[in-house]
Amino acid sequence: MNVLPLTIESLVAILLLLTILYCVRLNAQLKRLKADETTMKTTVAELVTATENAERAIAGLKATLIEAEDKLGSRLKAAEQFSAEIRRNLDAGTEVLQRLTQIADARPWLMGVQPAPAAKPAAPDPNAIVAAAKALAERARARAKAIAA
Repeated sequence: MNVLPLTIESLVAILLLLTILYCVRLNAQLKRLKADETTMKTTVAELVTATENAERAIAGLKATLIEAEDKLGSRLKAAEQFSAEIRRNLDAGTEVLQRLTQIADARPWLMGVQPAPAAKPAAPDPNAIVAAAKALAERARARAKAIAA
């Protein structure tokens, strides 16, 4: 009957051995978990830094966008004003050209040309307009010289 205490003690020894092995295994898992925790903390810190850098970059891009939009808006306004001014100058030039054409048609003797026949051409000849303008300018210069002298 001495077998029963020996069996119980053997069973307790086996259970203690299994408990020790389980504790060793659990300890190894805890060490891996701690190492993973350190890696995770490092990864989170890097992610926070990258997020802050991205936020600063986005803020810089927004500021650049606002500045570019302001400059573009002012340049568009200036271009519109310049376009309107060119349009006004073009209209004024067209009006002056029409007046010169009327003067040249009304006074053909200014250019040393005989009066045209009764039928007028449909569109004025650009060369004639230029010649009339030159003749008018020469007469104006001659008058200015005569007055100055």
